[in-house]
Amino acid sequence: MKKELRRQIIQARLDLSPEAAAEKSETIIQKLISLPAYQEAGTIMTYVAFNQEVETKGLIKYSLSQRKRVLVPVTVKKDRELIPSEVFHFPGDLQPGTWGILEPKPECFRPVSPSEIDMVVVPGVAFDKNGNRLGYGGGFYDRFLGKLPKTSRFVAIAFELQIKDNVYHQEHDQPVHWVITEEQVIKAK
Repeated sequence: MKKELRRQIIQARLDLSPEAAAEKSETIIQKLISLPAYQEAGTIMTYVAFNQEVETKGLIKYSLSQRKRVLVPVTVKKDRELIPSEVFHFPGDLQPGTWGILEPKPECFRPVSPSEIDMVVVPGVAFDKNGNRLGYGGGFYDRFLGKLPKTSRFVAIAFELQIKDNVYHQEHDQPVHWVITEEQVIKAK
């Protein structure tokens, strides 16, 4: 069931026109930066969009302009882990990494302790209104989010088409505090 739901949602996301995806992404990012939790956060980790996910370029650039510390994940495939790395120059610090997703160049790798992260902007395939997420199946974010301080806040950004009644979550899955789409802000926990 999870595999089929992943396939359906990813295809629906890819079926959005680039213009529609860009417009929806901009609306979602505006809602995110209006959140008091975002405004209060000094250190933010965000994914770098790939494969028609909600676009994060604007968020990264805006956050840097607001003098926030911006971190992006470096994927260590063999250990199935994410390492947060600080970005000073976007997109100049980055190059295609694991799965073709932009990651810091080796000379720009600046690891940061997870204990310093105030907010994580989390990717995913599907979400429910309780903040449960269906990821891509590797468990990278579930393991990573489980290591963060209780004070860290997790925000999923997604297109409305990614909101489902059931995402078949399991006990080890880490829920998010908010899910933000172009149509709504869901306070989940």
